[in-house]
Amino acid sequence: MAPFSFHPGPHILAGPGRAAEAAALLPPGPTLFVTDRGITFLGLDGEWRAALPEAIMFDAVEADPSRDTLLAAVALGREHKVQSVVGFGGGSPMDVAKLAAYLLGSGDELDAIWGVDVARGQRLPLLLVPTPAGTGSEATPISVITCDGGTKLAVNARPLTADWAVLDASLTLGLPRAVTAATGIDAIVHAVEAYTSARLKNPLSDLYAREALRLLSANLLTVLDEPANLHARAAMLLGAHLAGIAFANAPVGGVHALAYPLGGLHHLPHGLTNALMLRPVLEHNFEAARELYAELAPILDPSCMGAGSQGRARALIDGLERLCSASGLDLRLRTHGIAQADVPELAREAMKQGRLLINNPCAIDEAAALRLYESAW
Repeated sequence: MAPFSFHPGPHILAGPGRAAEAAALLPPGPTLFVTDRGITFLGLDGEWRAALPEAIMFDAVEADPSRDTLLAAVALGREHKVQSVVGFGGGSPMDVAKLAAYLLGSGDELDAIWGVDVARGQRLPLLLVPTPAGTGSEATPISVITCDGGTKLAVNARPLTADWAVLDASLTLGLPRAVTAATGIDAIVHAVEAYTSARLKNPLSDLYAREALRLLSANLLTVLDEPANLHARAAMLLGAHLAGIAFANAPVGGVHALAYPLGGLHHLPHGLTNALMLRPVLEHNFEAARELYAELAPILDPSCMGAGSQGRARALIDGLERLCSASGLDLRLRTHGIAQADVPELAREAMKQGRLLINNPCAIDEAAALRLYESAW
């Protein structure tokens, strides 16, 4: 066995009604509670507000959170001398919470810590509570922020890993179907890309990725058709978390690299952008990743077991596309307001995602990216 390292992520509290128990884990004093206005409008945070009477609310997080939003959260935390941070919601609030906790605790400047393993300081105690099942942000040491020109920059460093994550499937009830579909596909892409990552893939990340794919693919359509099915929702939430642990150790690649410009420049939801680029990138990777795709395929389609590796790899790609379509996602760029004239700019922007492109099973240069966006258009 080749040498490897594996980081298991935060301590998990799973199940409904864990707010008071989780709040007791935080140190005394004010807590910065990072969320978005959709969460507060739906009242999903009510139990948590009651459990955290000293919470300082920051609910201004938008999709694809900006640098200004992050710095506003940090400024509010400093003003109130907060002693801990809670991130509550989807990937955007959790990403802001992770980086705010780090900047508040370490005193580092944001522009000094972009990149992988640059941030090495001490953050404030951090607790994360996902409300959709998909981003896996509660499991990862990664925070992605939208900066000037729509470019997405990331801090990827172990100090951003939360102390605790609460997986309460009841918080995912009532989410719009489109959000449930997009975040579910996002988690599936995390699992597939972690399993095929060209860097840092290892037996434990593989174990988490395979189990994540099993849980997610078996339950996504159920939660869409039966939105009150709490058992299926719990399976999705756990699957998303396991996929998060997998890609926190074996990082994602080309699908995410090409998805980010669609979010940064055109403000499409992250899960949708992954779905849009999934088949084109998997087809591009086919020969380089064929054996790995073949290993994953029977999880989606047990009937392909008797086929050779090429047939099984094809079954994986076809099965993932069918799952995306069955979830209600339209898989053409042009139906989401992307003009064909936008494609060259998207390809140029994708080249800025070098930290992701190096993880892809085979190279994606600007010419290849142009071709893949054309294929998705």
